[in-house]
Amino acid sequence: MESSCITLMLLLVLLGLLVSSSETNSGIPGIPGSHGVPGMPGRDGRDGPKGAKGEPGLPGSVNARGEYGEKGNQGMPGPIGKRGRRGPGGDSGDPGTVGEKGEKGRSGDHKSTLKSAFSAKRGGHEYPPRDSPIRFTRVISNDQGHYDSSTGVFTCNITGHYYFVFHASSDNDLCMIMKMNGLNKAAFCSHGEFEQVSSGGIVLHLLTNDKVWLEATDYNALVGKENHDSVFSGFLLFPD
Repeated sequence: MESSCITLMLLLVLLGLLVSSSETNSGIPGIPGSHGVPGMPGRDGRDGPKGAKGEPGLPGSVNARGEYGEKGNQGMPGPIGKRGRRGPGGDSGDPGTVGEKGEKGRSGDHKSTLKSAFSAKRGGHEYPPRDSPIRFTRVISNDQGHYDSSTGVFTCNITGHYYFVFHASSDNDLCMIMKMNGLNKAAFCSHGEFEQVSSGGIVLHLLTNDKVWLEATDYNALVGKENHDSVFSGFLLFPD
């Protein structure tokens, strides 16, 4: 009986504790549970505001080469360069169309045109020496004085085209050379042991101070006597 009372009293105490625990929602802390499984990583957050400008970095190495930057805007045109060398000539173009005929010009004054002419005969009975200018000493005409009768040399004073001609009387073989500035321009020969007349002519383009003369070779039977004249003449055809 006594043990039953004790048991009953213990039950009442436990019941009281249970009622008190239910009213205060507090009890004896339990044993901590095990760690749970880690959750999935969250998404990246939004970019934050732009930070302040940093301090300048250290100078780079002289030999180091940085990355290429973005292409800049086109700069202003530079000054015009020096003129280059002239290139090779191009191919000739097609001929152009014929232009209209111009008006007739006024008549020119023949006195103001450029003139140069002479004519002289061979004097003396001796044959001329070879390899030297033949002197035609008897001047027929030489108004401009471009022919020198003492030397037998014509000197150009007007640049242009000239015509030179000679008529030579000979009593044997004769070969004459027309020379300009010491160069052979034409050779004329006739052969025969009797009196004969030979002639020759040539057109030459002369510059100022060019010289023209006739010269004999080993065949130099040129004569200059009455009724057997030898004549050297020249005149300007047209100036440049």
